[in-house]
Amino acid sequence: MRIGMAWTGAGRLRRAATAGALVVALFGVAACTGTAPGGPVAAGSAPASTGAPPAPTGSATGGPPAAPAQVPDVLRFTGTTLGGAAFDAAQLAGKPVVLWFWAPWCATCASQAWTVAEIAPKYRDTVPIVGVAGLGERKAMKEFVTEFDLGGTPQIEDSKGALWKRFKVTEQSIFVIIDRSGTVVHEGFLDGEALTAKVAALAGA
Repeated sequence: MRIGMAWTGAGRLRRAATAGALVVALFGVAACTGTAPGGPVAAGSAPASTGAPPAPTGSATGGPPAAPAQVPDVLRFTGTTLGGAAFDAAQLAGKPVVLWFWAPWCATCASQAWTVAEIAPKYRDTVPIVGVAGLGERKAMKEFVTEFDLGGTPQIEDSKGALWKRFKVTEQSIFVIIDRSGTVVHEGFLDGEALTAKVAALAGA
């Protein structure tokens, strides 16, 4: 019985020694890597990934909507398009705007119409171009719009001259350009090349 007990005791000592050696080995590995298993990250090392998405650095989504742009006095007018739709210039607040005052019988207006038809769709959302037709009959105005493919651009009927008087326009063809703050930055004639350059500059401003 004593011999068996001695062998049993020796076995326990060997198992204890083996366990101790494993603990020492684990701490040795931890010392080589600079981190202890499950311990804090060593200074200067990259943190372990948690799998969570990075926190956004911009403004939080779902916040209150941006306040609408203040409507300058120059854009406080309404009208009716040649297509019969109501038009409110206040909707253009906060953007540069080009007002084009034309007449259906005007040869100069006809030469500018091709440029307006070409660039207006491109800058519809950044620099809207709005025609103001006057000094003529509604039928002739509509024919002018059809002939020069201006249907995609708002064209206000101003046969009574109310908007022409408001902007002190006394002749055609005149462009009134309003910047995004509501300041008139140009009023007068522009050929196609100059008009294109000014609209492109406003879009990039």
